[in-house]
Amino acid sequence: MACMVGIDFSAKLMASLAKSFENEYSKRDNLSLRNLTLLLSYLCIFGVCSSELIYDFLVTLSKRLKEIDVSTILTILQCCGMKIRADDPAAMKDFILGVQNRVNELKASSGDSQESINGKRMEFMLETILDIKNNKKRPKEDTVQHVRIKKWLQKLRVGDILIRGLKWDKLLDPNKKGQWWLSGDMAVKTENVELVASTIDREVLEAQKMLQLAAAQRMNTDARRAIFCIIMSGDDYIDAFEKLLRLDLPAKQDREIIRVLVECCLQERVFNKYYTILASKLCEHDKNHKFTLQFCLWDHFKELETMQLIRSMHLAKFVAEMVTAFTLSLAVLKTIDFSDPNLLTPKRIMHFRMLFEAVFEYPDNVIWNMFTRIAVSPELETLVSGIEFFLKQYVVKTNKKIANKFKIAKKALSNTEGVLM
Repeated sequence: MACMVGIDFSAKLMASLAKSFENEYSKRDNLSLRNLTLLLSYLCIFGVCSSELIYDFLVTLSKRLKEIDVSTILTILQCCGMKIRADDPAAMKDFILGVQNRVNELKASSGDSQESINGKRMEFMLETILDIKNNKKRPKEDTVQHVRIKKWLQKLRVGDILIRGLKWDKLLDPNKKGQWWLSGDMAVKTENVELVASTIDREVLEAQKMLQLAAAQRMNTDARRAIFCIIMSGDDYIDAFEKLLRLDLPAKQDREIIRVLVECCLQERVFNKYYTILASKLCEHDKNHKFTLQFCLWDHFKELETMQLIRSMHLAKFVAEMVTAFTLSLAVLKTIDFSDPNLLTPKRIMHFRMLFEAVFEYPDNVIWNMFTRIAVSPELETLVSGIEFFLKQYVVKTNKKIANKFKIAKKALSNTEGVLM
């Protein structure tokens, strides 16, 4: 229902559940409390609410720690204890310390509290907590029905409606306003409506500017515009990487990710390594991105004769970064015939000279390993001899400072045994 109707459905359901729990708690109705607790636990298991809410509920119970609270804690731990431990081990540790401190306080007191702390249910709860803490309690195997439900929910994209950052007392708050289930600035409160409104306006304006920039960069499809906006607005490469994965592009549109990324890099005024790190992360995650990157670079190599100098320079640095990071090998240059002087026009010579000069800025062991990678492949013999000719003829002659680096590269190119430094 939350997937089809909206996240507000699940939020209001949990608020109703919390209110019902507190009502039944005052009546001491153990059966009703157990059923409500199981419902909440399964909402966590199936991805409607996060483990943060369960932990907050457990802390609320542990502060009271009456017999009925102990029973409720046991129900939660037996149902989803190992799941929430896996989700956030640090929070489980804090909860356990809180329970132990509360138990010690009760032991130090007298009267009825002393009797309640010695109950078998309390002892069983403490044993269960220790088993979960020490990872002795195995998570229950999902039943066939549960597996079927989870697969069905994944198709409905249940991950998109997971509510995070919600507290138990927020569910019980009678004065909830606006989208109260959202954490952070987007939770509308009466005292900061103007602030939230201005935040929304600012984000909309930034989004509009980003789309205008995408249009200016010839991002002419919805997929390319979405990819462009994610890459250009990411907080860092991890943020952009995770958002790109969540795009869930249909068919072969995921190939656009690499092509848009390379285009963004070439459009910059100053070369930015952000794009190379993100590209490496994508290639590491999925080898199809690596194949797409190779074809994309080959297409750009064909345009070198007409390419602007700034784009050619950025492309050279991009390839150098990819090769020295060992995301690609120098085999990506196999479409270039370095041994034919007639094909090496001034623009092409300048481009590949910039590429190899960028490569030679790296340590000796990186250079050795990089050139050895292509030396051990018999099918790349033409490329190896062509690169050696190009380096000697067009790179070393114009830049004497890299003569020692060239000696390492030349030796590595003849190292057919593949022994790395």
